[in-house]
Amino acid sequence: MKRNLKYILFLLLISACGSPKKQSALEEKNVIVNPIMDEYFADPCIVKEADTFYIYATIDPWGGEELAVFSTNDFKSFTRYHLNWPTKEACTSESSNNSMVWAPAVRKAANGKYYMYVSVGSEVWVGVGESPLGPWKNGKEDNTPLIAAGDYPQVHNIDADCFLDDDGQAYLYWGSGFHWVNGICMAAKLNEDMISFADEPVDVTPPHYFEAPHMIKRFGKYYLMFSDGKAIDDTYKIGYAVGDSPMGPFTEGVNSPLLTTTADSTTVGPGHHTIFNEGGQDYVLYHRIFPQGEEYVLRQLCIDSLKFDDQHNIKKIDPKGIQGF
Repeated sequence: MKRNLKYILFLLLISACGSPKKQSALEEKNVIVNPIMDEYFADPCIVKEADTFYIYATIDPWGGEELAVFSTNDFKSFTRYHLNWPTKEACTSESSNNSMVWAPAVRKAANGKYYMYVSVGSEVWVGVGESPLGPWKNGKEDNTPLIAAGDYPQVHNIDADCFLDDDGQAYLYWGSGFHWVNGICMAAKLNEDMISFADEPVDVTPPHYFEAPHMIKRFGKYYLMFSDGKAIDDTYKIGYAVGDSPMGPFTEGVNSPLLTTTADSTTVGPGHHTIFNEGGQDYVLYHRIFPQGEEYVLRQLCIDSLKFDDQHNIKKIDPKGIQGF
């Protein structure tokens, strides 16, 4: 009897160790849920150095004296840093307004240096650093903005993003509208110095564009992604257009807009995103609005998968988080 009891207990133990419930729990530990952190940040960009990701973002509400910068290996635990540049004090010109430090975009160039394009005072500034954490400095020797407010007065000169093509050629995209209307997307080829224009910037605005351009290249095509709607409410969303060259022209993409406020309001006003590829899979890092009783000014960072169909159209984004890397 005792022998049979021991045998039964042994079978129960084996069954428990291999049960679907236990396996499900292990899988759940590897899920990255949204938002990826509790604090309030917006307008993220990301770079990877060795096995570490660095995330740069606007500090909410509506920017701070500096940027928020984090490192992570798993998108679950984060270490925060303070950069020496940009700051509101260091990036103020005679033509800038009182807008704070917003919307960074960081890229590693062919020369091994890092370049940051950031909005301060409604102007675009460019910085250069030796590593993701700097030290950073203004890329222009005269400490002026790369794009001043009056350079293109019909454009709200913010939200710059840099795209590096397969041949190493860099392009800069930027622009928004005023009073939540008439968004304009400007584009220009950059010189090798990454801080001056090779050609005169031109208007490449795609359909339904408002701000926050972000370019990726897939399947030999150029996908100009962007945000549309008002950043302060549930109309904010991510769209895209497609062209045969970095300078367009661009036609509205199938399935655009890709990510909008969900019916259950779990995701509200998603936008101002960046795309990165890890292990052959594309991911979208973006912000969504944290609903407020008054103005929508607090936002949180989220991550989801970006996928394409057989015709190379970007699929609608399902905002459910991802499996870990």
